[in-house]
Amino acid sequence: MILSAIFGRSQSDVLTILVVSIAVIAIITRQWKKPSPPTVPVSVNYHFTRKCNKTCGFCFHTEKSSFVESKENAQRGLRLLKEAGMRKVNFAGGEPFLYPKFLGELCQYCKTVLHLESVSIITKGTKVTQSWLIRRTNIEIGRGSGENVRKLFQISQWCRSYGIKFKLNTVVCKLNYQEDMAETVERLAPFRWKCFQVLLVEGENDAADTELDVRKRNAKTLMISDKEYEQFCSRHRHLKCFVPEPNSLMASSYLILDEYMRFLDKGPGFETASPSILEVGVAKAMERITWDAKSFRDRGGMYDWSKKVNDESCRGSNGEKELEW
Repeated sequence: MILSAIFGRSQSDVLTILVVSIAVIAIITRQWKKPSPPTVPVSVNYHFTRKCNKTCGFCFHTEKSSFVESKENAQRGLRLLKEAGMRKVNFAGGEPFLYPKFLGELCQYCKTVLHLESVSIITKGTKVTQSWLIRRTNIEIGRGSGENVRKLFQISQWCRSYGIKFKLNTVVCKLNYQEDMAETVERLAPFRWKCFQVLLVEGENDAADTELDVRKRNAKTLMISDKEYEQFCSRHRHLKCFVPEPNSLMASSYLILDEYMRFLDKGPGFETASPSILEVGVAKAMERITWDAKSFRDRGGMYDWSKKVNDESCRGSNGEKELEW
């Protein structure tokens, strides 16, 4: 239409039409490409180490390096995240309890200096000790620093004794998707039981048999279909603490910080990493990865982590003393 209108007009008319047309196109473009609202790293999973004492076949954060950031840099990065809006941090690995002193210092820093709403730890459980929990509890109240299933029950009891909320994670795979874990989970009584559908991440747990070593995994034989995962879910959905996390919600809904304090993008395709937040800041680092804030909300990422310890768990109220998380 614009071109047909130009023919037969004077040069000044043509210029006027072109200017008006460009302005209209610019307005339409701005309407089509409205800037996305700034994303806030509300909840961050900080994998400060890749070192682990286990070799789980489904692991997608494998021991590709032995690097651990200095305490000073780790604290500086955590402070940057708090200033950017972080309210909850989850320490993970690898196995974070391979560095109990470092882990304890970061937990103390996040609670007593940054005053985060929630500080949690993902662990295999084999390295957790009662003395570590006592020291952390004593620090929190100002007193100074100071077989797997069986171990889980022991840790669960310790947590209740020292006013710590106990959360349970399970990776649902080919080896366990037919199991009925309801009775055991009810006895463990976590306030939240997250069941992840085993996830394949390119470059992490998709190694060929000829490439397998301590730093690589092959989860291909452990994969299950969506239907098989749903079978597991339907068997456990009646539990109040049950939180399903299928692949459709997992890939880009977690903010994962690695040992170099870089955000990792474990979405479709090969894993990518942002620059370190220590070098470019939190906002610029987040621009380099895909974080699906909607999926984060859909999977229940904004659950009430400030609930008291005596709130209902899988087996109902446990009657323990209250604890601000």
